Amino acid sequence: MTTDSSERIDPAAAPAARAEAQRAFNLSIIVSGIRCTLAYVVLPFVTPFLGLAPGVGPALGIFIAVVAIVANVVSMRRFWRVQHPWRRPITVLHLVVIAFMVVLIVLDMRTLIS
Repeated sequence: MTTDSSERIDPAAAPAARAEAQRAFNLSIIVSGIRCTLAYVVLPFVTPFLGLAPGVGPALGIFIAVVAIVANVVSMRRFWRVQHPWRRPITVLHLVVIAFMVVLIVLDMRTLIS
């Protein structure tokens, strides 16, 4: 994931840009964590009590997973744009989270289809 010079941040603005990249990373991990918490802790126990259809959990899970993937991609781009020293390990972490979200989307889609 390389960036050309037009996408790089001015070195004078680097500390603020790095802080912004770290905030984006935090947000992406939080969104991914919320998706997992909803899918495996909240929805299996709450939806039956509320009388919601069984497909509500997987549909909501797909939506939140897509939001999490977008947040992860935005975070990766920011880390690379500011030439953050941790951009490579963070990219690996993001790719693992994205892969996990894709697997969850496929599982949720299979649940909705069956």
